Amino acid sequence: MGVTVLTQFPIEKLSGPQTIEILNKRIMALGAVPSAQFLVDCETYVSVPTLGHQRTVHVLHNSEQPATVFSLLDTGTKIIPLATDGLFDLLMMKMSSFYQSKKQTKAESKGPRYEIGDFCVKLGTVTVSANFKGILVEVEYKPCVVPAMCWELMMEFMQGFLGSAGPTAPPSFLQNRMQDIYSPIDTIQQYLEHFTHFRKSTIATPNMMMRPQ
Repeated sequence: MGVTVLTQFPIEKLSGPQTIEILNKRIMALGAVPSAQFLVDCETYVSVPTLGHQRTVHVLHNSEQPATVFSLLDTGTKIIPLATDGLFDLLMMKMSSFYQSKKQTKAESKGPRYEIGDFCVKLGTVTVSANFKGILVEVEYKPCVVPAMCWELMMEFMQGFLGSAGPTAPPSFLQNRMQDIYSPIDTIQQYLEHFTHFRKSTIATPNMMMRPQ
């Protein structure tokens, strides 16, 4: 796995499917080859009052790492990341008396995946509790594992098909990690930041997904 950058694409006055179709045409025009579908999901659990100071556990799955479950423990002062195998999902079920799932907060980003040279591009339709919230574009540059060494190239590539919506600076999560070795958990933390934002957003509605093409 290389360096990944995640950015939100504005939907403006279009529906989700219309926006994805526009991005699909742009990336295909560059010579991208469709490569199946992808899915990233997130479910959030909060500790029960009897445990004292409330803690939050975010459990995420990424179709790129199907055998791994990612969990992020938010203690209120810091976030502790952890990558485990699939048994962690069963562990959370057994801990239901201590950690309870937050209702109406399950978030997903899913859609088409493309390969273009050394890049992998994913166009994600984001839903929270099955309600459409927006579009996330994930771009991975596979040959590099240090963000600082490939950021300029990635920025130029993304601006090439995202236009003015393309990033002009690294994502906030990466800004203090540009010299670090990139890992899959970094992608997960970027998704969590965006999912948290979408959960608070009330701009998009389910009806936006139903507009006629």
